Amino acid sequence: MFDWAYPNQDTLAAELHQHIVETAFPCVGAKAALARGTLEVLAARDLASAWDDVRIHDRLLHFAAAYREKPALFRSLAIVFEQPVTLTEARFERLLWDRVQSLSDKDVWRGQSYDDSVSADPGDPHFSLSFGGEAFFVVGLHPAASRPARRFPHPTMVFNLHDQFEVLRAQGKYEGMREKIMVRDEALAGSRNPMLARHGEASEARQYSGRAVDADWQCPFRYKGEA
Repeated sequence: MFDWAYPNQDTLAAELHQHIVETAFPCVGAKAALARGTLEVLAARDLASAWDDVRIHDRLLHFAAAYREKPALFRSLAIVFEQPVTLTEARFERLLWDRVQSLSDKDVWRGQSYDDSVSADPGDPHFSLSFGGEAFFVVGLHPAASRPARRFPHPTMVFNLHDQFEVLRAQGKYEGMREKIMVRDEALAGSRNPMLARHGEASEARQYSGRAVDADWQCPFRYKGEA
C-alpha cells in the first residue's frame, strides 16, 4: 500500500494547502483540518483515467480504518489530479462520477461492506458513498466551477467522513458551522449556494460536483454490491 508517490505530490499538495489558507476560502472545516494536520492529500495523474484508482482506493481503506481506530473531527482526504485542467462543469461532473463508480466497484470487489448508517441509493435523501465500511461525502473542485469556492487549478475530489457531521450534530455544533460556511460562501459569490441541503432532506449526490442541477437530474452512480 502506498508504495510510490506521484512525482508532483509535494507541489500539488502545497497548491491545495495555499488555496485553503486564503482568507476568502469559505470552508472552515477544511481550514481546521489543515491547521490540525488532519488533511491528507494524495496526488494523482488524470481524473479522466483509471490509472490511479487502485492506489486511491488503498488510501481510502487506510483512511477509513485509521478513523475507526482513532476518531477525530475535521479529517479529510483530498485527491488532487494533475489533469485535465481544461474542463467544463458538465465534463468535470461526468469524470467525477466515473471515478466514484470505479472506486465503489473496487470496494465491492475487495469485499468491503457498505456503511449501514447511510443508503447506497443515490436517489435516497440518506445517501452517502461508502469505502472500507465508512460513509463519505465528496466535494469536487476544478478550474471551471461556477461557484468561486469550488474553483481550484486542478480537478480535486475531497472525501469527508459522514460520521464527522453526525458527531458535530450530537455536539450541537453542526448548524452553527454550516451557517458560518454559507455566510462566507455568500460573501465570496454574492449569493447563497442553491444546491446545499442537509443530510436527510435531499440526496447529497446532487452537491458533489458543485454544478447547479435541476430537479430532473439523475445521478449516474449505481452501487453494485449488496447494501
